[in-house]
Amino acid sequence: MNFLRGVMGGPSAGPQPSGADTIQKLCDRVASSTLLEDRRDAVRALKSLSKKYRLEVGIQAMEHLIHVLQTDRSDSEIIGYALDTLYNVISNDLEEEEQEENSAKQVDDLGSQFTEIFIKQQDNVTLLLTLVEEFDFHVRWPAVKLLTSLLKQQGPQVQQIILVSPMGVSRLMDLLADSREVIRNDGVLLLQQLTKSNAAIQKIVAFENAFERLLDIITEEGNSDGGIVVEDCLLLLQNLLKNNNSNQNFFKEGSYIQRMKPWFEVGDDNCGWSAQKVTNLHLMLQLVRVLVSPTNPPGATSSCQKAMFHCGLLQQLCTILMATGVPADILTETINTVSEVIRGCQTNQDYFASVNAPSNPPRPAIVVLLMSMVNERQPFVLRCAVLYCFQCFLYKNHKGQGEIVSTLLPSTIDATGNSVSAGQLLCGGLFSTDSLSNWCAAVALAHALQENATLKEQLLRVQLATSIGNLPVSLLQQCTNILSQGSKVQTRVGLLMLLCTWLSNCSIAVTHFLHNPANVPFLTGQIAENLGEEEQLVQGLCALLLGISIYYNDNSLENYRKEKLKQLIEKRIGRENFIEKLGFISKHELYSRAAQKPQPSFSSPDHMMFDHEFTKLVKELEGVISKAIYKSSEEDKKEEEVKKTLEQHDNIVTHYKKVIREQDQELEELKQRVSTLTSQNEQLQATVTQQVSQIQQHKDQYNLLKVQLGKDTQHHNSHSDTFQMNGIQTEEVSKLREELEEWKNKHELLQGQLREKDSVIEKLNSPQLEMGTTEQSSQTSKSGGLEHSSELQKELEMLRSQIQLQSAEISKLQMENQKLQVMNTTADPVLADSGARAAASSELEARLEQEMKELKSQVKALSEEKESLRQHLDSSSSTVAILQEEKSKLQREVAESKKEQDDLLVLLADQDQKISALKIKLKDLGFPVEDEDDIESGDQGDEDEDGDEEEQD
Repeated sequence: MNFLRGVMGGPSAGPQPSGADTIQKLCDRVASSTLLEDRRDAVRALKSLSKKYRLEVGIQAMEHLIHVLQTDRSDSEIIGYALDTLYNVISNDLEEEEQEENSAKQVDDLGSQFTEIFIKQQDNVTLLLTLVEEFDFHVRWPAVKLLTSLLKQQGPQVQQIILVSPMGVSRLMDLLADSREVIRNDGVLLLQQLTKSNAAIQKIVAFENAFERLLDIITEEGNSDGGIVVEDCLLLLQNLLKNNNSNQNFFKEGSYIQRMKPWFEVGDDNCGWSAQKVTNLHLMLQLVRVLVSPTNPPGATSSCQKAMFHCGLLQQLCTILMATGVPADILTETINTVSEVIRGCQTNQDYFASVNAPSNPPRPAIVVLLMSMVNERQPFVLRCAVLYCFQCFLYKNHKGQGEIVSTLLPSTIDATGNSVSAGQLLCGGLFSTDSLSNWCAAVALAHALQENATLKEQLLRVQLATSIGNLPVSLLQQCTNILSQGSKVQTRVGLLMLLCTWLSNCSIAVTHFLHNPANVPFLTGQIAENLGEEEQLVQGLCALLLGISIYYNDNSLENYRKEKLKQLIEKRIGRENFIEKLGFISKHELYSRAAQKPQPSFSSPDHMMFDHEFTKLVKELEGVISKAIYKSSEEDKKEEEVKKTLEQHDNIVTHYKKVIREQDQELEELKQRVSTLTSQNEQLQATVTQQVSQIQQHKDQYNLLKVQLGKDTQHHNSHSDTFQMNGIQTEEVSKLREELEEWKNKHELLQGQLREKDSVIEKLNSPQLEMGTTEQSSQTSKSGGLEHSSELQKELEMLRSQIQLQSAEISKLQMENQKLQVMNTTADPVLADSGARAAASSELEARLEQEMKELKSQVKALSEEKESLRQHLDSSSSTVAILQEEKSKLQREVAESKKEQDDLLVLLADQDQKISALKIKLKDLGFPVEDEDDIESGDQGDEDEDGDEEEQD
């Protein structure tokens, strides 16, 4: 301790030791002292000197400090001092004053040199990983900072050591779960450095649940309103996802895209955005762009785009896009993000076309954005973003291209002028005085024609009114007129790109272009002149346009056939000179920049010359045009013949493809019909089976009724015989009454049976009505009931005939009654009073007539009841099949329940056997086991004793 006091500035009589000497003495003390307290004080002193004497401490003390980390693990305090000292030596994050003091010594590369010395022994990094696992704050935090500094200085080497270390990455992932925010936040910074440009480590970190933890931290910190911790987490997420297809797929499959939606929920009050919020939201938008970048595999990009639409993320971005008060850089980045979310995705493009700006009246978002693009007062980066958005909206979107071009056609232009269309804005920008607006409008219109020959032909119909009183001019003619007027280079380049895109692969457009006699001389004049470097780009584009006019020429104009145009080039320009001028395009520096990525990113408006899609067209046409210039007329004829042959072949192939496609559709339809008919056949077979059983039942019922009717007929015949045999009128009347009573009894019996059947049918119909019946089953039951109804009709006819027979017999009885009356008057000589006989006879006749009327009414009632019975039978026939089906279902359920009961009985028997076996084992082992019989007998004994006690009481 006395030694340390002298070193640390205590009073001394002799000369003060230099810094190097002091550090040397401290290092000796660390190496030789046996007391832990002395070594701890020496390391503390080295820590205090390490910032001022960084070089000396690094050279002399590093080895001793590493030794302390290895040997004094039990003392967290000395370990913390040693780690802090090493951090001060290795880290370049010095304060400004210290940097000024050390600037003369040129120690900027000290950190990397000391890091190289430290990681030369890989065990040192492994030792740091074990220290990171310590929970003690004074050990874990400096270990995290030191490891972060090592990764900053020598990233790839340290990454490789950690990668091969067992559980190295997993140990560092545990830092995100630390409850102490300081360690957790520094852990995020450590993982940032660890995941830079190392796909293997990025995958390990992602599969260690990094996405879940980082998104949780962002949510806890308040999303875009959070502090710098949110920024660090977003940077780490970008490291994990950028150019890593595996992690991107894992992020999408884990449904983490849905968790990004709350990030962009911006309130109505958008004023007063903090700088940190702007930074956070900017990084969030960039993270979305990482997932849908055009450089990603198309399948991965498409799936992410669909997920963003379905979870509402695209809708949220469009809300920000149309909101007011959003900072300009956030608005620009939002436009770029929406552009890549909709690029090449038809569903997203259709949704974007339906978005309206919150204006009065509402305007489509596309129109509002185009207004910003052609407005020269808007910021340059914003106009580039709008152009990129428009390009992405039209990319592989034939429907959107058609909608844009249709706004230029005469039939769809709004004559009232109340609303401005996208086509009108593009034309206005194409012919404005601002060269940047000219270029942007020309490129945007070229994208509306990209790979769409139909729209190229339709655009030829567009007519423009240049001035009052003059005839309208076609859009193609107006473009060439402006081109020949010698406007700015940027304007001419834009118009030439538009014309090249328009004429490529469209012979009709080439014919319209060549029909103007001034176009070809203008192009040849531009190409033949020797102009400055700025004009070389225009010359190259003119050569490309003339070459397209030759290559896609259908020779419909006699004066501008392919051969004549080639001769014109040979005479006025020269083939070699023409090819040289054509090559100016691809050799230009701005061409190379535009070919790198689809997004137009330019440092200044003057550099805005080429479009990415146009560079693809140049690459495709440059070679074929060069060959076409050198071909002779015979070769052209052969090529045309080959083209015609190929076209015919393509037409034949297309025809057969169409036929095959139609046959496939028909085959698919036939397969569906076969499956439908098969199912219908099965249903009809089941219905037929049910109807056969129903018919059999109805036949049985019919036979039963027939037997009963036969008995009734015999009974009636016996009564009629009795009437004929009996000569006494009173006996005949009594028998008629008895027969009437029998008919009444039978009628009541039939009514009782009918009521019983009705009750049974209602009981069975109640559950069946809940289940419901299909229309097809009702139709089939009706078809089965028709046969039954015909049989019942025959039965009814038989009953009617029997009733007629009975009425005939009644009329015979009436005639016999009259005869009996006559016989009675002649055979009774005893009666002297003829008046009394006449009165008795009239009274008897009246009674007989009354009885006959009652009999007729009863017969009529019986026929009506029979008809009602037949109707009830018809209605019940439709329910018979349903009842049979319900019965079969119930039988199946009963069988299944019986089967389950049998299985349960088998299981119970097995359990009883197992229990008995276990009891035997317990008895063998000496444990007392009571049998169930003993237990029951014991319980019975207890009950008997309780009963005796009660009796005694």
